[in-house]
Amino acid sequence: QVQLVESGGGLVQAGGSLRLSCLASGSIFRINGMGWYRQAAGKQRELVATITSGGTTKYADSVKGRFTISRDNAKNTVYLQMNSLKPEDTAVYSCNAEALTTSWHTVDCWGQGTQVTVSS
Repeated sequence: QVQLVESGGGLVQAGGSLRLSCLASGSIFRINGMGWYRQAAGKQRELVATITSGGTTKYADSVKGRFTISRDNAKNTVYLQMNSLKPEDTAVYSCNAEALTTSWHTVDCWGQGTQVTVSS
């Protein structure tokens, strides 16, 4: 009932910037929390940043001061601004959202992910 599509990934040199976007669509009444996760090759998926419906944010220590999560509730979109990128940031970045559907079910949704590669 709810679909998430990420965009904005790509190849960038160390020190560069990228902005990821995640658009939610479908039978949505309200989006609750949203977040970004990443999974590097050979590693477990880890939390990068989250944002509540009220705008409260949390970040992994490894990205604090470099990444910024934000959301546009009217567009059902969450963003991740990534600055001062490091090779260690290379991973597949996935969007997650908890949504209340128009049929009054709460669902936890994931996008397909977008590859971010940072070269040294």
